[in-house]
Amino acid sequence: MAAVLACSMAASGLSARTFILGNSRITFITENLVRLEYANRQKFLNDSTLFAVTRKDYDVAVNHQQEGRKHIFTTSAMRLEFDQDGFPFGQNNLRAEFMLKGKKQGWCLTDGQSGNLKGALCTLDGVGGPVEREEGLLSRNGWYLINDTGKDVYKNGTLTLRDRNHVQDLYLFIYGTNYKAALKSLAAISGPVPMTRKYVHGAWYCRWWQYTAQDYRDLVNGYHEHGFPLDIMVFDMDWHKKKFSTGTGHAYTRGWTGYSWNRELIPDPAGLIAEFKKKDVHVVLNEHPHDGLRPEEDAYEAFARDLGTEYTQNGTPVFDAGDPHYMNRFMKYAHQESDSMGVAFWWLDWQQDYAYPLVRGTSTKHLPWLNEIYYNYSMRPAYSEGMPEKTLRGAGFSRWGGWGDHRHPIQFSGDAVGNWEMLRFEVDLTTTSGNSGCFFWAHDIGGFYDGMDPELYTRWTQFGLLNSSLRIHSVAGKDNDRRPWLWGEREEKAMRHIYQLRSQLMPYVYSSVRQCHTDMLPLNRGLYIEQPEAEESYKHPGEFYFGDLILGAPVTKAGTGPDKTVEQEVWFPAGCNWYSLFTGKAYEGGKTATVSSPLEESPVFVKGGWPLPLQPVRERMASAPLDTLVVRCYPGQEGENFVQMVVEGDGVLYVGLGFLITFIPLIITGIIARWHHRVNYFTLMGLIAGSNTDPPALAYANQIAGNDAPAVGYSTVYPLTMFLRILTAQLLVLLMAG
Repeated sequence: MAAVLACSMAASGLSARTFILGNSRITFITENLVRLEYANRQKFLNDSTLFAVTRKDYDVAVNHQQEGRKHIFTTSAMRLEFDQDGFPFGQNNLRAEFMLKGKKQGWCLTDGQSGNLKGALCTLDGVGGPVEREEGLLSRNGWYLINDTGKDVYKNGTLTLRDRNHVQDLYLFIYGTNYKAALKSLAAISGPVPMTRKYVHGAWYCRWWQYTAQDYRDLVNGYHEHGFPLDIMVFDMDWHKKKFSTGTGHAYTRGWTGYSWNRELIPDPAGLIAEFKKKDVHVVLNEHPHDGLRPEEDAYEAFARDLGTEYTQNGTPVFDAGDPHYMNRFMKYAHQESDSMGVAFWWLDWQQDYAYPLVRGTSTKHLPWLNEIYYNYSMRPAYSEGMPEKTLRGAGFSRWGGWGDHRHPIQFSGDAVGNWEMLRFEVDLTTTSGNSGCFFWAHDIGGFYDGMDPELYTRWTQFGLLNSSLRIHSVAGKDNDRRPWLWGEREEKAMRHIYQLRSQLMPYVYSSVRQCHTDMLPLNRGLYIEQPEAEESYKHPGEFYFGDLILGAPVTKAGTGPDKTVEQEVWFPAGCNWYSLFTGKAYEGGKTATVSSPLEESPVFVKGGWPLPLQPVRERMASAPLDTLVVRCYPGQEGENFVQMVVEGDGVLYVGLGFLITFIPLIITGIIARWHHRVNYFTLMGLIAGSNTDPPALAYANQIAGNDAPAVGYSTVYPLTMFLRILTAQLLVLLMAG
């Protein structure tokens, strides 16, 4: 019946989007995205997966024609041909055509991705240079295929294995060079990237170190004393007890998992967090949940009692992310004490897939599933005086879990080694990660390991200016402290400028975050997303857009001379001039120029012709209220040839005619009103200003008069004048068009 209905709707010209043809189901989600399913006995999947969470009746214009057993589907972006031969989709029964750079292109199921623009990867743990990235959604081939076949069903907060009768589940994106349409289509099936909490885009401090409560206070005070803004203080592993007698462990110790406060280091965690909260410093806690709650935990007895004897009769229950009963109680008892103290959110530092490859009872790896659980948990109600006040926006911090993980921002790149080669790769990786939906990619500024060169650290901090967050994190070690005032006087000054500049840029940053949410555009985006037809936009992996208006080309090599100057070639996208954020120097768009950057400067450029929203420097850049908006304007190209336009051609004639059109009616009106009708001079000024709808003229008249006569005259004629102006314009359009 469904097949008959779908085909009859298409034949009658109605807008059918779903077509059931035997054991095949074809669903058009957008003009650029089609889902292809094959299921024995038509057992199609209508429930979600971790990738495909949106199931609805999509509003897409699709033309369907049938020629025997051949079905032809056409949208504005593609032509899809399907030979209904009763078999699953393959290279012999399914083909597509689309336009790419003005030429017709073909596609079949076995085609490869020679032009893929790359995407993200799970982690850079221990990596010291470029490594292979996963494929991204965007490709110079003009299409991409996501295979969701066999992926677990996500329903009612649980994962279950898919019905074996569901043989194929493919998502074909066809977009040519319209990369923005591809990213929009990703949102249509996988959900949009959520709006984030503003403070996650501020400055973070994190170090793996046995800090005491007083040490944390000294850190916050140090940021204040040295003039560095700070928004988030991360407590790494040593905030909790680490002595346990059971568990799989990690890095040869069982102390990585833990949820009971180490009160030898932090005697009063609630008081410390409350103290920081008064200063608008948000506390984030690190956790590795793989060993669950064990008998040495403060909350274990209550946890075991609530869990029930079915789980505890054979000893300590093993961590089981696939069991809702277990996980609900684990999240409650592992987190509730710290949550009640005011912890902002949890850093899910999961690295244990070697011990727990899959969520038990499923085919899903732990990381994407835990990211889903933790992000949803972070949206718990916020409480004020014991009463629910509102539901918080989600906040996560974890490694990249693959397709669909854009719904759990923000992600970080893992524990990378600090060197120049790694910095170059991080710049490129941050850009291409957005091609997978990983829009808010953070990393350990300076590297987690090594990276002891002050110049390298300074340049990495400059790159951090144009990141989802300005975040530092380093390994335990006496010399691995990345407080920016410990690296030399000159470097400290340069990095302080970056922190303060980031503080000023927060209105722009968070506006760009909003754009990520509404338009599915990465915060750091490849040049080709904005200029897909420009060949140069593909040739500069070290350059990227940061939002709409800022172009970044970070320094990724050591400088020379006393100023540690670096010279590099920067390509400036066409269509506008670009201005250095540091010096104000102008660069012509559509050209490549040599840019020199001493240690104190970074190649960051602002698009001309647009206002850049800023704020004064704030110590809590991402928490302070926006009570003062500063708008910095950079010239566009529109007026740069004004003089030439005036003095050449008909420019002088047009200026003269404009003068006469304005001046003659004013003089005639003034003479008649003053000499014939004896209108008061001050009233007359108001009448003339009102007849020209000119508030500045009224202000000048009021200043000269010192009374309200001009305002009375202005208000008398202004409404009628506005009505006549609109009516006259409409009449001119009608008359001239006719």
